[in-house]
Amino acid sequence: MPIEIARHAGFCMGVRRAVDEAQKAADSGKTIVTFGELVHNPQVIERMESIGIVAVHDVEETRGKTVIIRSHGISPQIADQLSKTADEVIDLTCPFVARLHQVVAQYSADGSPVVLVGQADHPEVIGTIGFAQGAVYTVYTPEEALSLPQMERALAVSQTTFPHERWEEILAALETRVSDLTVKDTICTATVLRQTEARRLSGQVDAMLVVGGRTSANTRKLYETCKSICSRTLMVERAADIPPGFANIHSESIGMTAGASTPDWLLKEVVTRMTDKEQLNQQVSTEEAEKNSFMADVEATLVKIRPGQTVTGTVVLVTEDEVCVNIGYKSDGLIKREDLVTQDVGMGDEIEVEVVKVNDGDGNVLLSQRNILNRKAFAELVEKYEKGEYVEAVGEKVVKGGLTCSINGIRAFVPASQLANRYVENINEFVGQPLKLKIIELDEQKKRVVASRRAVIREESAAKKAEAWDKLVAGEVVKGTVRRLTDFGAFVDLGGVDGLIHVTDLSWSHVKHPSEVVAPDQEVEVKIKSIDRERERIQLSIKELQPKPWDVAPEKYPADAIVTGKVVRITTFGAFVELEPGIDGLVHISQCATTRINKVEDAVNVGDEVQVKVLSIDPAAKRISLSIRALLEPEVTEEVAPIEEDDAEVVAVDIEAMGAALEAEAAAAEESAE
Repeated sequence: MPIEIARHAGFCMGVRRAVDEAQKAADSGKTIVTFGELVHNPQVIERMESIGIVAVHDVEETRGKTVIIRSHGISPQIADQLSKTADEVIDLTCPFVARLHQVVAQYSADGSPVVLVGQADHPEVIGTIGFAQGAVYTVYTPEEALSLPQMERALAVSQTTFPHERWEEILAALETRVSDLTVKDTICTATVLRQTEARRLSGQVDAMLVVGGRTSANTRKLYETCKSICSRTLMVERAADIPPGFANIHSESIGMTAGASTPDWLLKEVVTRMTDKEQLNQQVSTEEAEKNSFMADVEATLVKIRPGQTVTGTVVLVTEDEVCVNIGYKSDGLIKREDLVTQDVGMGDEIEVEVVKVNDGDGNVLLSQRNILNRKAFAELVEKYEKGEYVEAVGEKVVKGGLTCSINGIRAFVPASQLANRYVENINEFVGQPLKLKIIELDEQKKRVVASRRAVIREESAAKKAEAWDKLVAGEVVKGTVRRLTDFGAFVDLGGVDGLIHVTDLSWSHVKHPSEVVAPDQEVEVKIKSIDRERERIQLSIKELQPKPWDVAPEKYPADAIVTGKVVRITTFGAFVELEPGIDGLVHISQCATTRINKVEDAVNVGDEVQVKVLSIDPAAKRISLSIRALLEPEVTEEVAPIEEDDAEVVAVDIEAMGAALEAEAAAAEESAE
């Protein structure tokens, strides 16, 4: 009985480290406890208890003891409590889990929401939630993802042991709910390898054994994966759980894998049990052997064939529907016309064929010429899969869950979640269309091919994005297209990557909303202010390509110039007139009318459009003195009453206050964009 054990089975790196370090700690003679079960395997827990290490579930139970933090990790809040109660804390959090904690903490530092894909009640998920500074949504299925509220931006991460194919399906659903989705694949590489190997092995054996604790989420997911492929899949915790007659151990092949919390010794115990059974059933009677001896001698003189074998034969008969070929076997082979590649064969021709069936029920061997071409095509497909190369295909038919397509005559399946970056409502639009695909799963034995168009789009987009990043240099002026507007700015496509023009960088004047300056799909010229490749952020500016209003003000508003402006604010000492966005001048109360007035409102009001004369300009101090009176009585030659020293101080203070207010407003807007 062939027994094949998956290459990636049993303890993962994180669990092995936790168990080894716990055993070392037990040798210290201290009172050791683990906060929660060290691993989800009852046999390992029994061994831990036998050396004095027990699990506790309440912080108070760790008081005065050495506490071990298991590989699942804990929240910062629990860690803080343990530091106050325990004598010593040994942190054995799995490195992959620790990385997940770090990613969540960094992204959510500003309160941004996090979508955590995983089992809500799993200790790893519970611990990770504690690292989030904002809202956290846990989802386990695509349906749960689709029920989330619409979000502007969010981070998507996963429980480290979550199945990768389900993670991809949930991501497709999340992209319909989050406008700006940041994706971090936090699934442990050991989990991916373990699941991939389990799928491969399940498709090649008659029965499958999954060894591990029943409370282990990792083991349950392995079992579900194997069961979906091999119906005769059994999950056991130990060798004694294998029922009599589970498999025909004399004639059937058995595959075996184990969860990440399953120790090597337990896996060996199951293998030993199965091997012992095999030895008891490997007896063949001498009488039966002698009975078959004569037939064996006869068959030894004939060619031995098997399905899938390629042989060379001679055409001995040609009919309208079939061709008969002598291949040196006890019976001739038949090829149907549709399975012939060379249609003009004749008597005596030698052709290469593949054995389809050794016996079709009537004693004939069924052959095919076309299968050889298909096999060669499949071999090319395998090579492209191993190299990660793309393939060209044509959409054929919409089926449950996706689309079938043809790759050089070989049928492949594209799941609906792998057709595009976002949810596809009408899969029929891909029927008959050429598709560039990447093979993501291939079973040589079952000739099953699963491909993805989405992977191609993402990789090409990533390549384009990387190329775009390499071309960007801070300080350069580039062209881009406005893609979308938000309250805090405009996002611009720079040819594969997006940059942000903050609302304060759109114009030198105050802008309430980006729509006042730019519109979606508008092509704009921008200056790159800064580049943060690690955080994938690019700050852009339009206003830095425009002259500062006060730099050109002396040329536009020289002394004695007559200009038109709008009264925007009135004070006790005068009226501020806007000459253009960003430049205001002061008409002192003494310059508002030809006669003395008690208050400015006696001459002008906010919103009035007035014509004024420039008396003086000081660009360094950003001050312009204006006069209405000078235009009302141009013939008056008496000297204009100067601004009193006290009034001048008030004017300066007021202008400075205006500047400070504008700066504060700009800073607040920039902070909200961060």
